[in-house]
Amino acid sequence: MLVDDDAALRSALRNVLDMRGYDVLEADCRKSALEVLGKKEHIGVIILDLGMPPAVHSTEEGLAVIRATSELMHPAKIIVLTGQDEEQSALEAIREGAFDFLSKPARAEDIVQAVKRAFLFHRNDQAMAAEGMTRLQLNAKVADGLKAVREEAEEKLVRQVLKDTGFNVYQSAARLGLKRESIYYFLKKFEIKRDDS
Repeated sequence: MLVDDDAALRSALRNVLDMRGYDVLEADCRKSALEVLGKKEHIGVIILDLGMPPAVHSTEEGLAVIRATSELMHPAKIIVLTGQDEEQSALEAIREGAFDFLSKPARAEDIVQAVKRAFLFHRNDQAMAAEGMTRLQLNAKVADGLKAVREEAEEKLVRQVLKDTGFNVYQSAARLGLKRESIYYFLKKFEIKRDDS
């Protein structure tokens, strides 16, 4: 999926990716990107601009898409393609969970190579999931200590397994090697509801 408010750039990128056999969806802002993500779980890679309306001169809209993708536990790999301040934007995007970062203007071949790498990792993540494994991304401050890291890992893992099982508590407990009561404990502890798993 291409997420950029520049229609001409989206069209050019779409043509480049179409010619290489990729199915391409488009979105022009955070709202439309999240609508597409909510409906299309099969999306493997997102090419994302950080500066979009209503805040075209900041990174906030693009970073919000990255955060929302992570919160939805959508498996897509995100490649940031932006003209924003390279150093700061790259750090913020990677911190939020982006897979790769390219600065505008980027050569078509560099974009295609980034997409190939992202799909390679996406396919491997899917293969791991088929074997009952999941990759968790944790950002932790050392000063917060191990307890904070453990709780974040517990929450992400429980949310992921609930999502994978369609919120089936019995199956989730079995996958995690826990009693059902423990799953109910985590549901309460992390305030997890069926609609946000």
